Amino acid sequence: MFGIIRPCGEHGCPSLRAAWQAHLCGLCLTLRDGQGQAARLATNYDTLIISVLTEAQLVSAAPRRTAGPCALRGFRAAEVVDARAAGARLAAAVSLALSAGKLRDQVADGDTALGPAFGTARRRLAARWEAGGARLGAGVGFDTAVLVATVDRQLGLERRATSHGGGSVLELTAPTEEAVAAAFAHTAVLAGRPGNAAALAEAGRFFGRIAHLLDAVEDRAADAARGAFNPLTATGTGEREARRLCDDAARGLTLALWEVEFEERHLVDTLLGTEVHRAVERAFRASYERPGWIRKAGAGILTFLTCGRWQPRWNRRDARHRGRDRCSLDGLDCSCCECCNCCDCSC
Repeated sequence: MFGIIRPCGEHGCPSLRAAWQAHLCGLCLTLRDGQGQAARLATNYDTLIISVLTEAQLVSAAPRRTAGPCALRGFRAAEVVDARAAGARLAAAVSLALSAGKLRDQVADGDTALGPAFGTARRRLAARWEAGGARLGAGVGFDTAVLVATVDRQLGLERRATSHGGGSVLELTAPTEEAVAAAFAHTAVLAGRPGNAAALAEAGRFFGRIAHLLDAVEDRAADAARGAFNPLTATGTGEREARRLCDDAARGLTLALWEVEFEERHLVDTLLGTEVHRAVERAFRASYERPGWIRKAGAGILTFLTCGRWQPRWNRRDARHRGRDRCSLDGLDCSCCECCNCCDCSC
C-alpha cells in the first residue's frame, strides 16, 4: 500500500482509527470484489479519502458490514465499509486508474531492473487495471478517462522537462492536481450535494499538489541513483522551496474544506488536516535526523534545562511517548478527541 496519509496508533483516538480502518479495509475488499484478488495491491492510503469524503457528506452513503478474518488485521474480523457503497466503488476506480498510471510511469522511467519481460507484464497489468477502473467508475457515473488523460499529460510534461530542463515544478504537479480535483468533486455528486463540488475540487487540487511534492521529496535520492525522473531535480527546486509549497498547499486545503458542508467532518479534518501536516513533517524530517554538533549541543542544553520535558524530534527513544506526560487531558475519555493532537508523534 502506498500514499502519504498513514495514521499511527500512537497519537490517534481509537474511534477515529477504527473508522479509518473501516474505509481502508472496505476499499481493499471492494477492489477484490470488483477486479479480483490481485487488484488489492492497488489499495491506496490516499484514495480511501474519497470514500471518507462521500460518507462525511452523507453518512447513510457508507453502509457497514462485518468482514471475515484477515492476516493484515491479525486474523480478526472487523466492521468495514460495504462494497456496495458508492464512495468505496469510486475510491476503487480511482485506485485502479492511478495505479495503472504509476505502472506506466515506471516503465517510461526505464525501471526494468527485472528485465524486459517484467516491463511487458507491468504494461499488461496496467491495461487491465485501467479497464477495470473505467468499469467501476462508470458504475458510479465517473469517467476515469479524465484520470488517464492526466497521466498521459504528466508523462508528456516529464519528457519535455527532461529534454529542455527548467520550468516550474507546479507545471509538473498540475496533472495530479486536476486528477484529484475531479475525484474529490465527484463525491459531492454521489452524496447529492452539488454545492460542495467547487470547494472539494479546490481541496483536491491542493491535496494532489502535496501528494506529488512529498512523493518527489521522498524519492529524490532513489530517483537520482537509478537515473529516474524527479520533478524537483528536473526543475532545480530545493528542499526549502518544496517545503514552502507544501505548507502553502496545506493551508489552502484547510481553508477549502471549511467551505464544504459535511454531516460529520471529524474524520475528514483529522486525515486532511492533522495527518497531512504530519505527512509533510515526516517527509522533510530527514535533515533533522542528521543534526550537526551545534544543534546537538543546543538540544542537549534545552533538554537539561527542561528536565527532559522537551526532546528533539530526532530522539527516537522518546518519540513513541513524547508529550504524553505533558498532556493535561491524558487519560480522559474525550469524545471530541481534542486531546489527540497534543502528542508530537514522529511516526
